Amino acid sequence: MKIDICCVGKVKESYFRDAIKEYAKRLSRYTSLQVLEVADEKTPDGASEATEMQIKEKEGARILAKLKEDAYVIALAIDGKKKTSEKLAGDLERLTVQGHSHIQFVIGGSLGLSEAVLKRADEHLSFSDMTFPHQMMRVILLEQIYRSFRIIHHEPYHK
Repeated sequence: MKIDICCVGKVKESYFRDAIKEYAKRLSRYTSLQVLEVADEKTPDGASEATEMQIKEKEGARILAKLKEDAYVIALAIDGKKKTSEKLAGDLERLTVQGHSHIQFVIGGSLGLSEAVLKRADEHLSFSDMTFPHQMMRVILLEQIYRSFRIIHHEPYHK
Protein backbone atom coordinates (compact mmCIF):
# COMPACT_ATOMS: atom_id res chain seq x y z
CA MET A 1 0.00 0.00 0.00
CA LYS A 2 1.11 3.52 -0.77
CA ILE A 3 -0.06 6.45 1.37
CA ASP A 4 0.32 10.12 0.56
CA ILE A 5 -0.41 13.03 2.83
CA CYS A 6 -1.27 15.98 0.57
CA CYS A 7 -1.16 19.21 2.52
CA VAL A 8 -1.03 22.96 2.21
CA GLY A 9 2.03 24.82 3.44
CA LYS A 10 5.28 23.87 5.07
CA VAL A 11 5.85 22.85 8.66
CA LYS A 12 7.94 25.55 10.32
CA GLU A 13 8.23 24.25 13.88
CA SER A 14 11.11 21.82 14.41
CA TYR A 15 9.18 19.79 17.01
CA PHE A 16 6.41 19.08 14.48
CA ARG A 17 9.00 18.21 11.80
CA ASP A 18 10.70 15.83 14.25
CA ALA A 19 7.40 14.12 15.08
CA ILE A 20 6.54 13.79 11.37
CA LYS A 21 9.95 12.22 10.69
CA GLU A 22 9.50 9.81 13.59
CA TYR A 23 6.09 8.58 12.40
CA ALA A 24 7.34 8.37 8.80
CA LYS A 25 10.19 6.15 10.04
CA ARG A 26 7.80 3.95 12.03
CA LEU A 27 5.42 3.66 9.07
CA SER A 28 8.19 2.65 6.66
CA ARG A 29 7.90 -0.99 7.76
CA TYR A 30 4.22 -1.06 6.79
CA THR A 31 3.75 1.24 3.82
CA SER A 32 5.34 3.61 1.36
CA LEU A 33 4.65 7.09 2.72
CA GLN A 34 5.04 10.38 0.94
CA VAL A 35 4.21 13.88 2.16
CA LEU A 36 3.20 16.14 -0.73
CA GLU A 37 3.21 19.83 0.14
CA VAL A 38 1.65 22.58 -1.94
CA ALA A 39 2.24 26.30 -1.46
CA ASP A 40 -0.16 28.17 0.75
CA GLU A 41 -1.63 31.58 -0.03
CA LYS A 42 -1.24 34.46 2.36
CA THR A 43 -4.59 35.43 3.85
CA PRO A 44 -4.79 39.15 4.57
CA ASP A 45 -6.28 40.21 7.90
CA GLY A 46 -9.97 40.95 7.52
CA ALA A 47 -10.16 39.17 4.16
CA SER A 48 -13.59 39.17 2.56
CA GLU A 49 -15.49 35.98 1.98
CA ALA A 50 -14.78 36.32 -1.76
CA THR A 51 -11.04 36.67 -1.11
CA GLU A 52 -11.07 33.63 1.18
CA MET A 53 -12.92 31.65 -1.52
CA GLN A 54 -10.27 32.64 -4.10
CA ILE A 55 -7.50 31.56 -1.74
CA LYS A 56 -9.14 28.17 -1.14
CA GLU A 57 -9.62 27.72 -4.89
CA LYS A 58 -5.94 28.50 -5.62
CA GLU A 59 -4.76 26.10 -2.92
CA GLY A 60 -7.36 23.57 -4.08
CA ALA A 61 -6.06 23.67 -7.66
CA ARG A 62 -2.57 22.89 -6.36
CA ILE A 63 -3.90 19.99 -4.30
CA LEU A 64 -5.91 18.59 -7.22
CA ALA A 65 -2.73 18.58 -9.34
CA LYS A 66 -1.16 16.21 -6.76
CA LEU A 67 -4.09 13.79 -6.55
CA LYS A 68 -3.81 10.65 -8.64
CA GLU A 69 -6.81 9.45 -10.62
CA ASP A 70 -6.50 5.88 -9.34
CA ALA A 71 -6.00 6.89 -5.68
CA TYR A 72 -8.65 6.66 -3.00
CA VAL A 73 -8.82 10.19 -1.58
CA ILE A 74 -9.75 10.94 2.03
CA ALA A 75 -10.20 14.64 2.77
CA LEU A 76 -9.90 15.83 6.35
CA ALA A 77 -12.92 18.04 6.90
CA ILE A 78 -14.58 19.25 10.07
CA ASP A 79 -17.96 18.03 8.79
CA GLY A 80 -16.58 14.62 7.81
CA LYS A 81 -17.34 11.31 9.44
CA LYS A 82 -15.81 10.66 12.85
CA LYS A 83 -14.27 7.24 13.45
CA THR A 84 -12.59 5.34 16.22
CA SER A 85 -9.00 4.23 15.68
CA GLU A 86 -10.25 0.66 15.26
CA LYS A 87 -12.77 1.74 12.60
CA LEU A 88 -10.10 3.68 10.69
CA ALA A 89 -7.82 0.63 10.80
CA GLY A 90 -10.62 -1.62 9.56
CA ASP A 91 -11.46 0.80 6.77
CA LEU A 92 -7.83 1.01 5.62
CA GLU A 93 -7.59 -2.79 5.63
CA ARG A 94 -10.86 -3.08 3.72
CA LEU A 95 -9.69 -0.56 1.10
CA THR A 96 -6.61 -2.69 0.50
CA VAL A 97 -8.70 -5.85 0.13
CA GLN A 98 -10.94 -3.99 -2.33
CA GLY A 99 -7.89 -3.24 -4.49
CA HIS A 100 -7.07 0.33 -3.45
CA SER A 101 -3.30 0.25 -3.27
CA HIS A 102 -2.89 4.04 -3.17
CA ILE A 103 -4.58 6.18 -0.52
CA GLN A 104 -4.18 9.94 -0.41
CA PHE A 105 -5.17 11.92 2.68
CA VAL A 106 -5.71 15.65 2.16
CA ILE A 107 -5.19 18.36 4.79
CA GLY A 108 -6.20 21.88 3.81
CA GLY A 109 -4.70 25.18 4.84
CA SER A 110 -5.94 27.61 7.46
CA LEU A 111 -9.19 28.25 5.54
CA GLY A 112 -9.94 24.60 4.84
CA LEU A 113 -10.47 22.84 1.52
CA SER A 114 -12.05 24.07 -1.69
CA GLU A 115 -15.33 22.63 -2.93
CA ALA A 116 -13.48 21.06 -5.86
CA VAL A 117 -11.19 19.10 -3.55
CA LEU A 118 -14.10 18.04 -1.33
CA LYS A 119 -15.99 16.82 -4.42
CA ARG A 120 -12.95 14.88 -5.67
CA ALA A 121 -12.56 13.11 -2.34
CA ASP A 122 -14.01 9.63 -2.00
CA GLU A 123 -14.54 10.21 1.72
CA HIS A 124 -14.51 13.02 4.28
CA LEU A 125 -12.93 12.30 7.66
CA SER A 126 -13.17 14.41 10.81
CA PHE A 127 -11.00 14.05 13.86
CA SER A 128 -13.03 16.47 15.96
CA ASP A 129 -15.47 19.36 15.91
CA MET A 130 -12.52 21.46 17.05
CA THR A 131 -10.10 23.17 14.71
CA PHE A 132 -6.41 22.23 14.84
CA PRO A 133 -3.40 23.91 13.23
CA HIS A 134 -2.70 22.11 9.95
CA GLN A 135 0.90 21.41 11.03
CA MET A 136 -0.34 19.63 14.15
CA MET A 137 -2.96 17.79 12.12
CA ARG A 138 -0.20 16.15 10.09
CA VAL A 139 1.27 14.67 13.26
CA ILE A 140 -2.13 13.54 14.54
CA LEU A 141 -3.00 11.95 11.18
CA LEU A 142 0.34 10.15 10.92
CA GLU A 143 -0.02 8.83 14.46
CA GLN A 144 -3.48 7.46 13.64
CA ILE A 145 -2.25 5.85 10.42
CA TYR A 146 0.60 4.24 12.39
CA ARG A 147 -1.85 3.10 15.06
CA SER A 148 -4.04 1.64 12.29
CA PHE A 149 -1.22 -0.48 10.96
CA ARG A 150 -0.40 -1.72 14.46
CA ILE A 151 -4.07 -2.70 14.89
CA ILE A 152 -4.21 -4.36 11.45
CA HIS A 153 -1.13 -6.45 12.27
CA HIS A 154 -2.38 -7.32 15.78
CA GLU A 155 0.64 -5.63 17.34
CA PRO A 156 0.58 -3.97 20.74
CA TYR A 157 0.34 -0.22 20.96
CA HIS A 158 -0.39 1.99 23.93
CA LYS A 159 -4.01 3.01 24.41
